[in-house]
Amino acid sequence: MELKVYDIIKQPIMTSRSFELYRKLGKLTFEVHPEANKCVIKDAVQKIWNVKVANVCVITVPAKLKTFGRREFLSSAKKKAIITLKKGYKIEIPGMFESMGAATESFGAQNVKDVQAEGK
Repeated sequence: MELKVYDIIKQPIMTSRSFELYRKLGKLTFEVHPEANKCVIKDAVQKIWNVKVANVCVITVPAKLKTFGRREFLSSAKKKAIITLKKGYKIEIPGMFESMGAATESFGAQNVKDVQAEGK
């Protein structure tokens, strides 16, 4: 099956862990198509956002058994990619971490201290 560039990257993953990876190391986390491999993901990111990718790590998250009341069901399996960009490149996705408003405020003061400590 031939994958189109815009079918490979499904959506960004916005969790507190992915926010920390982005804030500290500049790594972005995306949910990707299950048949996509590292090379295809790297090419897709470079074509969509016009950036250079340094590294791609791919993780397959298996389906899990969930319970809702007395009912049990399987959550769907997912594949996610952690993208590291080369120095000097940045991807701005509008509203990516705005849903983490409380988290960004709590990290804000610490971030200023980290930047000041790195500058000395």
